[in-house]
Amino acid sequence: LIFIMRLQEFVTVLVRDPRTQKEDSWHSYIDYEIFIHTNSMCFTRKTSCVRRRFREFVWLRQRLQSNAVLIQLPELPSKTPFFNMNNPHHVDHRRQGLQEFLEKILQHALLLSDSRLHLFLQTQLSPEDMEACVCGQTKYSVSDAIHKFASLNRRFPVEEEERKKEKNDADCDSESSSSGLRPSDDSVSCGCKASPASEES
Repeated sequence: LIFIMRLQEFVTVLVRDPRTQKEDSWHSYIDYEIFIHTNSMCFTRKTSCVRRRFREFVWLRQRLQSNAVLIQLPELPSKTPFFNMNNPHHVDHRRQGLQEFLEKILQHALLLSDSRLHLFLQTQLSPEDMEACVCGQTKYSVSDAIHKFASLNRRFPVEEEERKKEKNDADCDSESSSSGLRPSDDSVSCGCKASPASEES
């Protein structure tokens, strides 16, 4: 008898490393690193790291809910006027709430099929650019966007080496992408720089 064990799929998501970012001389906000590690076939990249702020989570929940009306989405941590970004307890409470939100979202097969979720988790595109990409209004596809971000993200040397090996095997002439995806300040060495979007936190 031959037993074939099917590898169980998993998605590990961590929301961590809150950082205060200066928007201008008067305004600041906090963003959080979202780390994904998975073997799920749903994901274009098996490891990724981006930074998102609270308002981008709000956008994500609204878009997911509008596309999955029969699913009651989990709530985000409440936005309170008493939130103090200088209070470590407040910041960590929000971080935990954001992580629990993503953990619950990633358990729904229907939500996992939404391209906005993947762009949110695996690129540093703004909400406007994510929406345009999903609606086919960009020169690059969802997959192009994720691969382009990953190619600029040097944080994970193992994946980077695999990508280079695949590129060499395919005898590519150049590393430049033909996707038309413009390089972003967000996609620098660690791939986790804050998004410069001017939304409130």
